[in-house]
Amino acid sequence: MIKPFDPKHLPLTELQWERFVHLIGPANAEVARFDGLLQSLPNPQVLLSPLETNEAVLSSKIEGTEASLEDVLRFEAEPERENKKGGDIDLILNYRRAMRHSIQNMENISLSGRLIKEAHAILLENVRGHNADRGNFRRSQVHIGRPGRPIEEAFYIPPPPQEVESYFSNLEKYIHGDEKDKLVQLAIIHAQFELIHPFADGNGRVGRMLMPLFLSFKGVLSSPMFYISEYFESHRREYYDGLLGISQHDDWNGWISYFLRAVIEQSKMNIQKARAIHQLYDKKKERLRALTHSQYTVEALDFLFKNPIFNSTDFITTSRIPRATALRILQQLQKGGTIDLVRKGVRGRPALFVFPKLIAIV
Repeated sequence: MIKPFDPKHLPLTELQWERFVHLIGPANAEVARFDGLLQSLPNPQVLLSPLETNEAVLSSKIEGTEASLEDVLRFEAEPERENKKGGDIDLILNYRRAMRHSIQNMENISLSGRLIKEAHAILLENVRGHNADRGNFRRSQVHIGRPGRPIEEAFYIPPPPQEVESYFSNLEKYIHGDEKDKLVQLAIIHAQFELIHPFADGNGRVGRMLMPLFLSFKGVLSSPMFYISEYFESHRREYYDGLLGISQHDDWNGWISYFLRAVIEQSKMNIQKARAIHQLYDKKKERLRALTHSQYTVEALDFLFKNPIFNSTDFITTSRIPRATALRILQQLQKGGTIDLVRKGVRGRPALFVFPKLIAIV
């Protein structure tokens, strides 16, 4: 049986920077390009809201959930509808809620152990794993291996519970310190968090939440909107092999190289999607003005971009557009081909609509 892992004290002193230095410049350049785009968007919180939800979907998918973005959006539009993936959807919505809580509170309590524990508590609220001492560091030994198999067959055994506090304290100091490069620092932070495995459950998701929070905390991004789980999900084997490479072969250099490549490729994808969303918004704004001649164009569009699947009642109440005007706008949007009718409103049930071009981009 393998022994519990003994993570190295941070900062690392034996990195071979020449192994990955050629990736540092391109990674920082792509992140800077993405941040420049973020700052140019008129309302990134609205326009990139579907990407935020998709990040929650994909980060949770790495841990085994099966619900898609469409499943989550449909559930939010029809919470009363019976859904076989309800447990997965609750996990995803908790992820998004934990991330939003962290963003709102990071300015007051910093990127600290307290903030991370609060995020963990929200992540596991009323979902599977809720009894895993949510919001607290683990108090028992855990292991990572095939489901249901004993610790003797584990791939990885993290440090004993009595050592978690000490390791995490060192990690927290490193988060607040400086490294030669912030993206290399982030690669180390994410891996060290996963190696410490401070919680009984939810470590992967909390560790991925840390990434955009850290980039915002250090001023690399103007706002914590960096979505990297898409790359990790599509290269899942490399992701886990990279982390195992550290515990089994002390291969920090290989992990950092993988991480920087992930940042480069995902930044390019984020830029493409954000630009496409922005172009779609501008195009639909002109189209909607021409169709409706309404003073509520922006209110209607902002709602659509935050809720690509929605019901007519929510459109009226959330957009705060007068009912008669709101219904007329919906009718015009449908006739103009911007939204599609999924279900007619009958017997007290509101009509259900989808904004297909936005979902296709995301």
